Amino acid sequence: MKRVRARLRRTPIGLLIVIAFFVLGTIGPWIAPYDPMAIDLLHEYQAPSLRHWLGTGDNGIDILSALLHGARLAAIVGIVVVGISVSFGTALGTWAGYYGKLPDHVVTGIADLVQAFPAIVLNIAVLALVAKPGLLHLIVALAVNGWVLYARLARAETLSLREREFVEAARALGVPAHQVMRRHVVPNLLGPLVIQATTGLGVVILAESTLSFLGLGPGKAVSWGALLDQGTSVLLRFPHVALFSGGAIALTVLGFNLMGDWLRDRLDPRLR
Repeated sequence: MKRVRARLRRTPIGLLIVIAFFVLGTIGPWIAPYDPMAIDLLHEYQAPSLRHWLGTGDNGIDILSALLHGARLAAIVGIVVVGISVSFGTALGTWAGYYGKLPDHVVTGIADLVQAFPAIVLNIAVLALVAKPGLLHLIVALAVNGWVLYARLARAETLSLREREFVEAARALGVPAHQVMRRHVVPNLLGPLVIQATTGLGVVILAESTLSFLGLGPGKAVSWGALLDQGTSVLLRFPHVALFSGGAIALTVLGFNLMGDWLRDRLDPRLR
């Protein structure tokens, strides 16, 4: 028992928050007590009670059920967007850093062009091209500029790795360039990329909530940002709606940031 308690004390709180988020995102819709879209006008904007643990919101929706369903949407968007961004950005950044010259100029030029626009403005511009944005459109909008940071990170690390002895030895033995990158360069990028991806998950969840708050989220899906938007209109009279939805967003983003810091301390040998 003492060993278990000692391990729990050493476990970072960010890891516990991230685990709880993904668990609730997986099983949340199954354990939700009510349909988050069910209308109950007789119990609109009720305070937390035994029947509704976190109270009710607009049209009498159960806030706890809405948060549990919103966790799944946030988890799906975060994982898919970060997965696409890491894969695409790592491929471009490694290619640019390894070959240099023209590939490097092309990739960095495109990255500079994308970063010339504020992220939220570019996301809104992409979603504005669609009459009724859905989940796929939201993922595309967030991935349009999400790959840039990973591409820059992969390029910077590759510029250093390509001068290492094991990479030069592989080239001297006649190993093709794509195999050198796949076997020797990319595996050495995993540490920094994992750290950045962990923090990036929180950033994507916050961006998804922001777009949903602005009314640009998936129309039929329950989102934390849309729930927060409902709460701001009745903030002074019924503060629990915004408090619980905004608290869920803030706690989740904080958890991923703490998790990223913990992974950096564990994986970066320079910080040990």
